[in-house]
Amino acid sequence: MSMWKYCAVLIAAIMICLAVSSPVHADEPTDIIQRMEQVMRGDSSYAEMAMTIQRPRFSREMALRAWMLGRDYSMILITAPARDAGTGYLMRQDSIWNYDPRIDRTVRLPSSMMAQSWMGSDFTNDDLVRDTDPVNDFDHEFLGREEYQGHEAWVIRMIPKPGTPIVWGKVEMWICTDTFIQLRVENFDQQSELVNTMKLDEIRGFGDREVPSRITVIPAGRDNEQTVLKYQKIEFDIEISDRFFTQENMQRQR
Repeated sequence: MSMWKYCAVLIAAIMICLAVSSPVHADEPTDIIQRMEQVMRGDSSYAEMAMTIQRPRFSREMALRAWMLGRDYSMILITAPARDAGTGYLMRQDSIWNYDPRIDRTVRLPSSMMAQSWMGSDFTNDDLVRDTDPVNDFDHEFLGREEYQGHEAWVIRMIPKPGTPIVWGKVEMWICTDTFIQLRVENFDQQSELVNTMKLDEIRGFGDREVPSRITVIPAGRDNEQTVLKYQKIEFDIEISDRFFTQENMQRQR
């Protein structure tokens, strides 16, 4: 091999190594978040869940059913305990309603209530009902890579875009580099103080997807308090239309 050919091969090899080892570019965090969304969500879904709210002096459990279509339609129904059974939450595009079967009344929730606790848990109404769009509602910044619970993870900071109805000042997210599964979320207030940490683990298969089956929300600065949400069943890409998501249907579900 001539010296020129040798140098050309060497330069090509160096360029390949640099391409493989170089950090994620500035425009790639959004691509990572989008890929994570494709892995974690379907176009539609049905789920059965158990929620445990743990406090220093008591523990409370609930059973839930949930339907989702895209990001504009969702319905959550409480099936246990008996005193809360039939309580429903409905999101239809920009409107959110709560149905209380004890008084047979449906009320529309104002945007000011999105940051409040959902049914006394450490989830907010926004977490479970609205489910903001991490791709389009935020600007994304790549913070680096680190090992998290045995996984190599990207760490991405998300800042809400102006005018979006986001309750957080910023969000930091850990995403597995191999599977694009969401592993951890830290939510901060407008003063950059940590509000809570969301841990996602117990990864298992649901149909043709592997996703975390347990989500634990731990409020900052409050010892021995947390809320654990366990997915017992998830069906992705179900046959469902926007006509399912009505106030009348929410009241009929049991």
